[in-house]
Amino acid sequence: MTTYTAPHEVEGLIETDAIIVGAGPVGLFQVFELGLLEIKAHVIDSLAYPGGQPIELYPDKPIYDIPAIPVCTGKELTDALLKQIEPFGATFHLGQTVTEVRQESDGRFFVQTSKGTRFLSKTIFIAAGVGAFEPRTLKVDGLDKFNDTQLFYRVKNPADFAGKNLMVVGGGDSALDWTLNFAADGPNKAETVILVHRRDGFKAAPASVAKMKELCEAYEMQFIVGQVTGYEERDGKLVGAKVTGGDGVTRVVPTDALLVFFGLSPKLGPIAEWGLQIERKQLVVDTEKFSTSIPGIFAVGDINTYPGKKKLILSGFHECALAAFAAAALIFPEKGKIHLQYTTTSPKLHKVLGVESPVFD
Repeated sequence: MTTYTAPHEVEGLIETDAIIVGAGPVGLFQVFELGLLEIKAHVIDSLAYPGGQPIELYPDKPIYDIPAIPVCTGKELTDALLKQIEPFGATFHLGQTVTEVRQESDGRFFVQTSKGTRFLSKTIFIAAGVGAFEPRTLKVDGLDKFNDTQLFYRVKNPADFAGKNLMVVGGGDSALDWTLNFAADGPNKAETVILVHRRDGFKAAPASVAKMKELCEAYEMQFIVGQVTGYEERDGKLVGAKVTGGDGVTRVVPTDALLVFFGLSPKLGPIAEWGLQIERKQLVVDTEKFSTSIPGIFAVGDINTYPGKKKLILSGFHECALAAFAAAALIFPEKGKIHLQYTTTSPKLHKVLGVESPVFD
């Protein structure tokens, strides 16, 4: 069993080697890469559960570009990552945000959260995705009173919408994906599906748009060019949406539920006040260590930017590995150069992972 320096309370402070801000896929994999180097991490996330954006916004949506996994959902990916990091005993602090970061005279970072949890850490890894992401909302006065009852900006349980008259608003991948999901035969099929978008052009995958148009031609669903400008209610319930078309005419379309997918509005929140170099609401990093402008603070995943950056989960995984090695040099300066070892053949890594070393002939 690998022995770690256990974090402990000193005058109300948790002392640790690493703090990861963000428990999405990249933040979870950062736990793994640090664990291989015998660095135990504390993970902080504003959500009440791990998984980040894939869990919060599309837990059942298929993901096709995780290496060696032909297809998985956001929930399946999260579950697999949590299983993978079990040997490293990370401590999660969920449902809280980082409100203060300052560097102490000894080089460590004082970190405090919205719940008053306080840390002294040698390193910080920011894996906060697009920051404190919030769905862009539908700007119709009074409509917000139906939030999470008949107005939704994410789908947590598709079965809740089966057999209902749905209006999906938006023109991106999420809007088209859920439109096709609820219009197709299956356990989640809606009674009716109407897609509303402000123009007859989409930012979604061409194949999804083509399939949507096929379903319209087959009278399996309907597409309306227009914008939701009002609503009708009866006995405190939403019964219809007012849709103003390109012709300027407003029509009332009966509906049981509105599903709105306008994308995310990224908000760096307190991270913007940490004194880090920022470019277009993203943290500038180098491509050797994925260090921010403050040594000891790293940024991985969608929160960072550098020449050639691609916002892919697999790119974030690569960044985690290099950031972990750079952090190890700061945390264990007495060890000198940290050599790369392979989980396939390294007895030391097998011990860290709690698995038996294979015997090769």
